[in-house]
Amino acid sequence: MSSEEGLSSTITDWLFLNSWWLLLPFVMLLVVAAFIVAFVLLLYMISPLISPKPLKLNGAHVVVTGGSSGIGKCIAIECYRQGAFITLVARDEAKLLQAKKELEKFAINDKQVVLCISVDISSEYSQVESVIKQAQEKLGPVDMLVNCAGMAVSGRFEEMEVDRFKKLMEVNYLGSVYPTRAVITTMKERRMGRIMFVSSQAGQIGLFGYTAYSPSKFALRGLAESLQMEIKPYNIYVTLAFPPDTDTPGLAEENKNKPLETKLISETSGVCQPDQVAKIIVRDAVIVTMGLFRTIALFYLGSFDSIVRRCMIQREQSKAANKRE
Repeated sequence: MSSEEGLSSTITDWLFLNSWWLLLPFVMLLVVAAFIVAFVLLLYMISPLISPKPLKLNGAHVVVTGGSSGIGKCIAIECYRQGAFITLVARDEAKLLQAKKELEKFAINDKQVVLCISVDISSEYSQVESVIKQAQEKLGPVDMLVNCAGMAVSGRFEEMEVDRFKKLMEVNYLGSVYPTRAVITTMKERRMGRIMFVSSQAGQIGLFGYTAYSPSKFALRGLAESLQMEIKPYNIYVTLAFPPDTDTPGLAEENKNKPLETKLISETSGVCQPDQVAKIIVRDAVIVTMGLFRTIALFYLGSFDSIVRRCMIQREQSKAANKRE
């Protein structure tokens, strides 16, 4: 081998060895990315193992607010078809009775009952508490509460009547707080229960024309997540649904005065059928499915849950000690 060939070989070997050092950061990045992907997939696969047992609807007592029409009525039908006892809560008594007739067509046994209660769930908590107590006296403790009552009003911010902001918060937010507050004590005593909040896609992202509506639906997420941390130690689970535009009487009413921009935005996602939306909502409430990002959050949520559980145990031990004294 000539000296020139030897020099060339040496240079080639040096470049080869040093090129690996140049590629090392890229290789390490790939390894870290692969590890993260594998870890996330593992969490996602094991999430069903740490989820609660599915709720059996056959013989369960399900309360549906806003159950006289739209998504609420379809949720009630879906639960009734699986053997549940249903309490429908809404304002319009005539619509409630009509919904009751529709539900009864889907009975799977002769023991099932549909109870109708007419009340404005956003008016006074005492009234809501009273009707929930009435329902539990007739059909037993509430196993699942579906907060589906709500209304949508759209319009430009400066053109919206100020009272509309208050009304939407009362109906869409407090109208879910009151029934939930009325059933939670019994659920905690029984160490079981499901609570469903029906929000909206406008509860995930603020949209043109929804300056009054979106905040009232955004509020439900804060309520649902905070409440879940508080009641999880009692084996009570919260689910939160964000349905898109759905072909309901409420949407038809909203469309009468919807701004052009809001209509065009809504048209990009199409309109879903209420029975399809209801099936997904009921499935998620019964099985308590866990989304991917919710699964990733298990790490810090797990530590928070342990704090809440520890405090609950200490509080119950303190109560027991006081009773013995």
